[in-house]
Amino acid sequence: MEENVATQTPIEVMSPEELRRNLGTRRIPPLPRPKFPDASAVVQRLRPPRSPEAVDVLLVNPPSPDGAVWIRSQHRVGRRSRENMIWPQVSLAQMAAMLHPDYSVEIVDAIALRMDWKEFETLLRRKQPKYYITQVTAPTLTNDMYGAFLARSLGAKTIAFGTHVTPMPIPTMEAYPALDFVLRGEPELTLRELIDTLEGRVPEGRIRRLFEDSDPEWFPLNEGEARDWPLEEKFGRIKGLVWRHNGQVRVNIDRPFIRNLDDMPLPLHHLLPLYHYRAPLIRGPYTFIVTSRGCTAGCTYCIKHVSYQYSIRLRSPESIVEEVRHLVDLGIRNIHMYADLFTISRDQVVGMCDLLIQEGLRIRWTCNSRVDYVDREMLQKMAQAGCWLISWGIESANEQILKGVRKGYRLEQAPQALRWAKEAGIKNWGYFIIGLPGETEETIRQTIEFAKSLPLDLALFHIAAPYPGTPFFFQVVENNWFRPGTAWEEVDMDRSTVLDYPGLPAERLEYWQKRAFREWALRPGPILTFLKGAMDPAVLGSAAEVAIRHVRWLLGKE
Repeated sequence: MEENVATQTPIEVMSPEELRRNLGTRRIPPLPRPKFPDASAVVQRLRPPRSPEAVDVLLVNPPSPDGAVWIRSQHRVGRRSRENMIWPQVSLAQMAAMLHPDYSVEIVDAIALRMDWKEFETLLRRKQPKYYITQVTAPTLTNDMYGAFLARSLGAKTIAFGTHVTPMPIPTMEAYPALDFVLRGEPELTLRELIDTLEGRVPEGRIRRLFEDSDPEWFPLNEGEARDWPLEEKFGRIKGLVWRHNGQVRVNIDRPFIRNLDDMPLPLHHLLPLYHYRAPLIRGPYTFIVTSRGCTAGCTYCIKHVSYQYSIRLRSPESIVEEVRHLVDLGIRNIHMYADLFTISRDQVVGMCDLLIQEGLRIRWTCNSRVDYVDREMLQKMAQAGCWLISWGIESANEQILKGVRKGYRLEQAPQALRWAKEAGIKNWGYFIIGLPGETEETIRQTIEFAKSLPLDLALFHIAAPYPGTPFFFQVVENNWFRPGTAWEEVDMDRSTVLDYPGLPAERLEYWQKRAFREWALRPGPILTFLKGAMDPAVLGSAAEVAIRHVRWLLGKE
């Protein structure tokens, strides 16, 4: 049988003319120098016109990391709010008052509005702020810096303040290049001077007098010879400012404190979402009045000393009551007298109470205190003026632990002060800290039993947190008590701990925190108190949310 042989089509030979038509036959040109297109100028022209909603300054309490309610404040630290308490952002309202009416100012409290990051970004695009001011705390650091990144990408100058950036300005600025400026310590005057410098303004009137009274060395950076200085030289003279220059982070000298708090304009409360704020057992909206700054007590774990040190500055009773009248006009009758230590001056507290009583201002108010800064007569006066709940920092039942952290009260003063408050008709809320230096499982048991013996209506048990800048923080570093691999977001007194003591590791501290709350709360008295409060239709939804959140926390699901 013959074999079939496959036939192949012969390759057609192309003529030289046809080959020249193939551009691939050309000589490869030498490698040229790169010359990339620059569309920057064109893109600038294509940007949308400034929105009618655009503002000069946007002061922000950004969305939380997980959609839950978080607590932030100017001189406190962020933590998740198991008690479902939404803190009014009065610090932002105070900063707004330092800028208004010279600049258009708005406040966005994303926590109160339960705003997620998608909604927040949409709002940023509408508001197109020239200046974006954000709070920054250790447990929400990366989250907060994401907001700065978004704002920076939209053309805003980004500015941060708070208890994390004050003691750690250089590491924060180096780690987050989207951040332009940090305001260390008390932020109001530094913010005003920074924006005035950038805008070429000179403060006048009340604001100018605040600068001059707080710092005899101060002078306007846009007036006289200083008007012609380079911007970099002006930045270098703004006290309290941290900024960038030639790729380096510069930390200016500290700004002196505002001497007289009465000289500050009242916070712009109306810019806050007042009707979204809530707290346990409170019917209706509420807000804060800041009655003083600073605390003379020496507690080593307290972060408030990072911002305001150990000095004390008091507002006058007249100034406080003026703000009360303003809030009443806004429809707010639930007020928390917010201070590092509200009862630090008996004269101030009694004077304020006398004015409230004389003027017939029927408000319900709360405060914080220490058991060694009250007496029976003072508590009765406070109750008569509308005080119905006091938060007490009790911390521990072991006197050696209290001495070690310089808490400074005698153990027998706690039951005495709480009884006096009860007699006056004031409810008691106790705060306790598990895991201070010297803690053992036996001392934790003592604290639990002590808490159960006190006439408390509410109690919260936190784990000691070594926040940067506190004496406790340096003690933890020196003794190598930080858990290996700790991130700043884990420095959170409510959710977890970064402490590893010899014989008392993090897991045991977390176990005892939950056990302490469980033993205190799951008794007839606290359960009855909770149910009575929850029966009020005005707080029923919030009470149910608090109960669910605590159950999830006890089960390890939060």
